[in-house]
Amino acid sequence: MKKTFSIISIFTLLIFSILSINSCGSREDTVSCFPNNPINVSLNLNLPAYNNLNYENGWIYVNEQQSGTRGLIVVRVGNSFKAYDRNAPHICPDNNTTLEVKDNIAIVCPKDNTRWILRTGQPESGSKTSLPPKTYPFNYDTATKVLNIYY
Repeated sequence: MKKTFSIISIFTLLIFSILSINSCGSREDTVSCFPNNPINVSLNLNLPAYNNLNYENGWIYVNEQQSGTRGLIVVRVGNSFKAYDRNAPHICPDNNTTLEVKDNIAIVCPKDNTRWILRTGQPESGSKTSLPPKTYPFNYDTATKVLNIYY
C-alpha cells in the first residue's frame, strides 16, 4: 500500500510539474516573462511633442506614466495608428532588449538585431522570431485630435 501511494504521489507530482512548465513556457503574443503592466496614455496631437503623429509614417516614443515598463512606440499609419510595446516580444527583458526605431522604417531589438516593419509590426524576412511586437488598442477622436492608448 505504501509503495503504491508513493508511486502515485510521484507520478502526480511529475504531471503537475510538467503542466506548470508548459503553461508558463510561451504565450501567443509574447514570451512568458513579458511584463504585464497597465497602459493608459492620452496624447493630444495638437501639442508640439506629438506633432509627428499628424503625418503619415510619423512616429514617437512615449515614456509617460502608465505607458508600460519601457514605454511605447506610436506610429501613424494612414488614418489609423499602431501602438507597440518597447519590450522585445521574443526574449525576456534585460538591459539591452528595449525596442528602437531605425531609419524610420524598422523596429529593432538591440540585443540580437531582430527587426520588424514599423508600419505593420511584421517580422522582416529571416527574422529570429515570428512574434510581432505587442500592440495595444486605442481610440482616436478626430475632432479633438486626442489619441487614447489603453490595456
